[in-house]
Amino acid sequence: MFEFYADLDESALVAAISRFETLKARAAAAQARAAVLLATKRRAAEEARGVPAAKRGRGLGAEIALARRDSPSRGGRHLGFAQALVHEMPNTLAALESGVLTEWRATLIVRESACLDVDDRRALDAELCADASALVGKGDARIAADAKAIAYRLDPRAVVDRAARAETERTVTVRPAPDCMSYVTALLPVAQGVSVYAALKHAADTNTDARSRGQVMADALVARVTGREQGAAAPVAVNLVLTDDSLFGGGDDPGRIGGFGPIPAGVARALIAAADAHGAATLRRLYAHPVSGALVAMESRARLFPRGLARFISTRDDTCRTPYCDAPIRHIDHIQPAARGGMTSVDNGDGLCEACNYTKEAPGWRFTAQHDENGVHTTEFTTPTGARHRSQAPPLPGQSRIDISRTEWLLSTHLGKNAA
Repeated sequence: MFEFYADLDESALVAAISRFETLKARAAAAQARAAVLLATKRRAAEEARGVPAAKRGRGLGAEIALARRDSPSRGGRHLGFAQALVHEMPNTLAALESGVLTEWRATLIVRESACLDVDDRRALDAELCADASALVGKGDARIAADAKAIAYRLDPRAVVDRAARAETERTVTVRPAPDCMSYVTALLPVAQGVSVYAALKHAADTNTDARSRGQVMADALVARVTGREQGAAAPVAVNLVLTDDSLFGGGDDPGRIGGFGPIPAGVARALIAAADAHGAATLRRLYAHPVSGALVAMESRARLFPRGLARFISTRDDTCRTPYCDAPIRHIDHIQPAARGGMTSVDNGDGLCEACNYTKEAPGWRFTAQHDENGVHTTEFTTPTGARHRSQAPPLPGQSRIDISRTEWLLSTHLGKNAA
């Protein structure tokens, strides 16, 4: 297909890019219609089977997310977005189908109208999107600001109440960044967020050494949260998996920080050295399959076997085992429920985030698991519609090295007397 485009001039290629963007918007609108139709048919079928109204549609968002190759945590938002467009916001849907709006900009409109009742939401939809030509040239911020202004004019109290409820959703998250860095994000009420930033900015304004403003603000944040200066070991557990060769022999196989991802061997050794200097490193041997690198056993000094087994599964799985979900593990659960004869064992356990563990209990979901000939733990998820998705536990660092005597090391900093 793309051999044809190789013969086009620059203006024709720009036109092609524009057409593809329109096709993406139209596909998003069609995807929304399909999601709503699926929800309608699923709930009708469950009603016919006598499923209580409160339980109809459970797990549907996660199923839609899997079909979209997206995180299950976003599935409910995808479905809510689709239902709002199809049932309550026909002008926004039409603008999306015509390519005037991107899917994200349509999402912003839906989000800003979420606090309104149905009549006001339809009024916002008509005022903002009935004339699609008025949307041309507006960026994300302008679209969101216009929608927010209309929502406030239609129902000021609803907007204020939503802001008050939003304070209950304050949280802090962490995710990987390039080059062994991380993003720590705090969602705070506006006054608190501005105060935090102002305090860090003041630290930068009064600094006299050679560090940049950004470096001073980052260092001040770490010092004030942990109570320790930059570079000092923090009194929290950080699980780092590393091959024996990388730990003791100067090897280059990367390490892996639980729930974060791989880091270069040199960086891992520097972290270990810093923790060890403060007496804050504890070692535990992990045993990997010599071919696949799959975790097959772990040295444990825990007094209670269930605690050690949970630690083993969490180390093996690293993050939630649902496909496309990278959320931290919150629950270690039976793949086949104990109530139906499922064993409390390595084979029958996996690590899941809280939302995915609850989704497992929805009607129609089925799960099986096995270890293949190389010891890799594989879980198969079957959705209520029969779609199958497979999830394999990630290999430990250094999986390409075939060495029957190889062991891995799990290092936990600052476990102290709680080390097991």
